[in-house]
Amino acid sequence: MILVDITQANSSLQWRRWTLRYAAALVATGVALAIWFLWPVMRQDPFVAFIAAVIVSARYFGFGPALVCTAASGLAIDYLGFEPRFSFSLSANDYGRLLVFIAVSVVTAGLARQRSRAQTRAELAQRQMAAMVESSDDAILTGDVNGIITSWNQGAERLYGYSAAEAIGMPVDVLGPPERPDEIPEITRRVMHGEPIQHHTSQRIRKDGTRITVDISLSPIRNERGEVIGASSIAHDITAQRRSEEALRRNEKLATAGRLAAAVAHEINNPLEAVTNLIYLARHHPQSQDHYLGMAEKEVLRVAAIAQQMLGFVRESSSPSPLDVAATLDDVLQLYLRQLHEKHIQIDKTYHPGIEIHGFAGELRQLFSNLIINALDAVDDGGHLTLRVARSRDWSDGQGIGIRRTGARITIADNGSGIRQSDLARIFEPFYSTKGDSGTGLGLWLSHGIVQKHEGSIRVRSRTAPGTSGTVFSIFLPDRVGRIQNAITTTESVEWIRG
Repeated sequence: MILVDITQANSSLQWRRWTLRYAAALVATGVALAIWFLWPVMRQDPFVAFIAAVIVSARYFGFGPALVCTAASGLAIDYLGFEPRFSFSLSANDYGRLLVFIAVSVVTAGLARQRSRAQTRAELAQRQMAAMVESSDDAILTGDVNGIITSWNQGAERLYGYSAAEAIGMPVDVLGPPERPDEIPEITRRVMHGEPIQHHTSQRIRKDGTRITVDISLSPIRNERGEVIGASSIAHDITAQRRSEEALRRNEKLATAGRLAAAVAHEINNPLEAVTNLIYLARHHPQSQDHYLGMAEKEVLRVAAIAQQMLGFVRESSSPSPLDVAATLDDVLQLYLRQLHEKHIQIDKTYHPGIEIHGFAGELRQLFSNLIINALDAVDDGGHLTLRVARSRDWSDGQGIGIRRTGARITIADNGSGIRQSDLARIFEPFYSTKGDSGTGLGLWLSHGIVQKHEGSIRVRSRTAPGTSGTVFSIFLPDRVGRIQNAITTTESVEWIRG
């Protein structure tokens, strides 16, 4: 019963709307007739006022009412506008003029209706877009060519702490960190030249002075002539994500240090035992005391060197420094010699001398350690491990831009069990491991991040076929790092080679 009442109410409402629309079209005809009658100038051409009535009817009431207005206007022009008046008799000339009026009115009504519909759709799309922008959790703002903020949504209010009234009219540079005053002007310059910027990771300063890490995408705004008149920015807060990733990196680094503890303990135990014996000999053979103490000093220096290597895995450096790639790789290899010898793994080393880059020594040790550990786990007794360091060139800057750079190419290859093709596409994802419960799934993810931080590239190819199985990791590290950031980006820029 209620459904029937609702249906009847809807039908009644539609009927009233239909009646009002067509009545309004007749009223528009009457207004046009009054204008024609009261304004002598209009009597010279009775079609002008009635054409206007048809356009208004089509624009505001629809195509059907516009046709009714056309018919009513034609009757009014015939009856009142043409001689003899108050009669529907027409001359051939007037009949032709009336037909032209009707044709023009119908075409005009159609065009007005299409324009009205296009405007309605545009207004609807604009309202929907405005609602989406306003309700978005991301900070969305626009600025003009001078870097002055012109719009500011609620997401921007929540992220940056400024209200829309405070932010609009404010230079966008206020949001940038003070130690990087050129960052936002440089980005603005690039966008104003028509270059969109996707997923730029940076820091911003909130109204209360706290720092947040954001992922920003910017696009130029163009006018109807294609000229850039401003820029739009979408920023997403990734502070918590960065903290989580940093915690994972630190935990994995400590886990690696823990795995090294056994090797380090063994390496330190041997020289300490030697020192004890040499001190005993020096005490009981005074005539050779200097000789024995000299040997003991060498063993103590050996212990210090091992401890220094261990610290290299956990100490962070704030800026890149010059380092010898081959020496760094060989230092890491020394920590695993015992495990390599126990598995009778043959080591093939080819180091080109004098290859130096600017980088973070501790993180590169972590990178080499992860890859050597993986090779150790994959190779059976009597296997082979190949290490190569050579001067190389690369045509990518790690950001997807083709620039020729020089640097070091490090190759770590083994003839182990290999990696299945189905796993190759995911080995750099966090928590993805091919070792089952024995792996954390963070080692290669961390290695990928270290390579990205050095603006290098990492490639991998692997085979699992019997007799030809094995895995090759190839890392390119440029001589110098041009855009080092404190936070390692997670943009996927790894190049895959599936052998």
